[in-house]
Amino acid sequence: MEPILIVGTGALATLFAARLSAAGVSVTMLGTWQAGLDALRKEGARLVGLEGVERAYPVHATDDPADCRGARLALVLVKGWQTERAAGQLAICLAEDGLALTLQNGLGNREILVATLRQAQGDALGTPRVAQGVTTLGATLLAPGLARLGGEGPVSIEAHPRLGPLEANLRAAGFAVNVVEDARSLIWGKLVVNAAINPLTALLRVPNSELLQRPAARLLMGELAREAAAVARAQGVSLPFEAPESAAEEVARRTAANRSSMLQDVLRGAPTEIDAICGAIVRAGEERDVPTPVNRIVWQLVKALSG
Repeated sequence: MEPILIVGTGALATLFAARLSAAGVSVTMLGTWQAGLDALRKEGARLVGLEGVERAYPVHATDDPADCRGARLALVLVKGWQTERAAGQLAICLAEDGLALTLQNGLGNREILVATLRQAQGDALGTPRVAQGVTTLGATLLAPGLARLGGEGPVSIEAHPRLGPLEANLRAAGFAVNVVEDARSLIWGKLVVNAAINPLTALLRVPNSELLQRPAARLLMGELAREAAAVARAQGVSLPFEAPESAAEEVARRTAANRSSMLQDVLRGAPTEIDAICGAIVRAGEERDVPTPVNRIVWQLVKALSG
């Protein structure tokens, strides 16, 4: 199995690193969070599974893209607001025949990666080196280098001619991989659900299930989902569900005890992905003349949390 570079040191990056390392894949993690890098170097990528047992797996952790030069396989697992930085790092270390797969939340991440790689290496090399996908795996960062699996879920990836070795690594690590012709439906489907759940849990400081118990929150959740779905339809995207509000409620029910990644960010005073979620929906709505007043208000409220 080919070595793999993971850009990021957060919850999902740690989860993927641990599973890939456990399967015998040589894993390098590239990041800027010093506490995370220190923990990964000292103790490896540690993962608490659904059975509650913690295990540690060896990885190489670095903050220097030059250490990763020539990487042929890369996973981009950083927050949306970190994508430009990650793209700059990949421009240094991704091989000309390499492939970077983004599984990030929100919109616009693939486009940022493509644009940066094109600028750095020439127009012909941008698109062929970037693939996009989506996952519903859940993970919570318990401490630097330590993640807890919050729930299983598939990794759906848009078909790409260079995908074979990366797909093989993920399958060997036990991930349920689906290769699809067009990932837009799944990406927008996740975006609709994220827009409906994540900002409300962050604003109210509650786990997902609490949104279903509060009538006003449940109403807002439905409005957020319907607005996002309307923007998707205006862009010609066919969503993977018929009723967006029901889809959001089902996810909130299935992940009842989960604290959304946005709530986790707010609680530890970190930047959130609200710009790439509700903000992206508002901007896309403006382009298609689709009103998104609830997403706009929630977008600004979450931004106001950090001043």
